[in-house]
Order: sequence, then structure tokens, then C-alpha cells
Amino acid sequence: MEADKTYIIVRRVLLATVYLAGFLMVIIQLSLSYIERVIGVNIWDIVTTFATIIIIILGTFYLAKFLDKTLEKYQPKLTMGDGLQMGVDKTYHTMIRRLLVAVVYIMGILMVILQIPPLQRVAVAMLAGAGLATVAIGFAAQDSLSNIVSGIFLAVFKPIQIGDYVDFNGEYGHIEDITLRHTVICTWDLRRIIVPNSVMGKENIVNWSIKDPEVVWPVNFGISYDADIDQARNIIIEEANKHPMVLKDKEIRVRLTELGDFAVNLRLIFHVAHRDDAFTTGCDIRESVKKRFDAEGIEIPFPYHNIILKGSAGGDNALPGDHRSGGLKDASVFMPGSSGEQEDREDEDDVTNGTE
Repeated sequence: MEADKTYIIVRRVLLATVYLAGFLMVIIQLSLSYIERVIGVNIWDIVTTFATIIIIILGTFYLAKFLDKTLEKYQPKLTMGDGLQMGVDKTYHTMIRRLLVAVVYIMGILMVILQIPPLQRVAVAMLAGAGLATVAIGFAAQDSLSNIVSGIFLAVFKPIQIGDYVDFNGEYGHIEDITLRHTVICTWDLRRIIVPNSVMGKENIVNWSIKDPEVVWPVNFGISYDADIDQARNIIIEEANKHPMVLKDKEIRVRLTELGDFAVNLRLIFHVAHRDDAFTTGCDIRESVKKRFDAEGIEIPFPYHNIILKGSAGGDNALPGDHRSGGLKDASVFMPGSSGEQEDREDEDDVTNGTE
């Protein structure tokens, strides 16, 4: 008896559910028909178009992400060039990857436009006046298009590549990235310089990595006129030979470059394997040579001036230290902080430009 009662209850609930669902479907259909008559558009067509657009947008987004991640994942293999693997330049590969992703997004936008009838008519009208539209867009996006074209040229002709060490407008760093619009330079103090590609294509850039990363680097020293030049030269060469970064198979030279007002100026010229090591190597050698000069008694002079004051008691030709002088007996003005650092910078520029 209990089972029969349960069966009857379940049957009645199911029948009521079916009747209710049918009634709701009739109401919805009547409502949709009324709405369609009012607005003159098929509701199911709108729903289908909307769903298609959502699918296209999601598909475009995920396809672009998948393509970008896949090409980025296989980039190390493509750029190694070992065995049967493709020897593709990293900069060239990065530019191609970004262009392909851009093409995917553009295709997705076009597919969305084709799903909307009003936009289809607009697209046809734009194609009919493509010449005028192209000119207008060209003027409006002149800088952006110039950067994109320059970025493609940088990837194809390769004056700079990702990872190259460069001097740009007085800043030293390495090329961290080249996008469709700009180039990122990471400086030695971890600053990022964002340079439009059109500017990179016009400016003069010193590329330390374009052919041979090996660098010739100068370090300047000043010794007194009383010091032994040969002894100083031998000390400088010995200290340079001790440094692990200095290439021993290349000649280490010390040239007498100038007989200055206060010092005999010597220039050390050595080779290092990479520009990134040149500055620190020069600093280390400069410090070790200073210590050797101090130990060997070789003076590094500082600039000074003797001032002679003409006194009335001793006449116009009074000398410093002459008690007949009515002025200062002996005066020297010490001028620390010579312009040697600036001269070193100029000498480094001379060497890197091929002069010694």
C-alpha cells in the first residue's frame, strides 16, 4: 500500500512538471513572437549571433595566447641552431611571434564584424573607400606605423639584437626587448630606457656585440717628472697581466701619451672578452697599480700652482722665500681633484674609435 501511494505521488508530480514546462514554453513562444513582431527581428537569430560572437572572441583570445606561449616555449630550440634545429635569430623570432599574434587578433576582429549585419555594411563601405581611409589612417597613426615598420627593419637588417650591449645617447646597457613599437634598453644600474623604434633607426648607436664582443680598453696614469718611466711601465704591465679578465694572448701596451703640466701621462691599453667586464677590470688595475706605485716610491703628482707676489721692499723681481720681499714669502695653491677623470673618458673614446 505504501509503495502504491508513493508511485501515485511521483506520477502526479511528474505530470504537473510536464504540464508546467509546456505551459511556460507556450508563454515564452508567444512572448517571443510578440517581441519579434514589434521589433521585426528574429530573437533566435540574435541569440545565435551573440553566442557566435562570444565564441569567436574567446577563441581568438585563447588561440593568440596559445600561439604566443608555444612559440615562446620553443624559442630556445629554434635559436640554438644545433643539429637539425633551425638557426633562427632571437630578435627575428620574437618579431615574427608578435606579428603572428597580431594577425590572429586582426582576424578575430574581422570575423566579429562579419557576424553583425550593420557592421557588414560599414565594412563594405570602408572597403569601397579604402584609398581615402588608408590615407586618413596613415596621417592619424603616422608615428605608430613608423615605429612598427622600423621594428620590422630592426629585426630583418639586425643593426641591434636582443642581448647586444650598446651605448645609446651616453647610456650603456643591453638590449632587453624589441617590440613592434619600441626597444627596451636595460642600463648597468637596472634602469629601463624605452626608445621608439623609429628613433632607434635614426640615432647613432655604438654596438659592442655586433661582430666581435672583444673590447680594447684604456686606463690612464700620471707619474711625476722625476719618476722612472720604464719602471712605471713595467709595474703597470705586471699588474694588468695579473688580472684574470685581461686577455693574455693579446698585447698589453703602455704608451706615453702626453707631457702634461704636472705629470707624465701613460696610457695602458688591454683587451677583455666582453664590454661588460671592461670597466670593472680597469678599476681593479687602477687600484693595484696605485698600491704598487706607493710601494715602489713612484709619485702620482697632484696639480698645483706657485704664486709669486711682487713686493715693494724687495723690488719687482722678488722670489718666493726671499726675506726682502714685502709680500708672501712662499705660497703654493694646491688644486686637488684634477680633470683626469674627464681626460680618461676622452682617452677611452679615442681608443674605442681606433686612435691611441
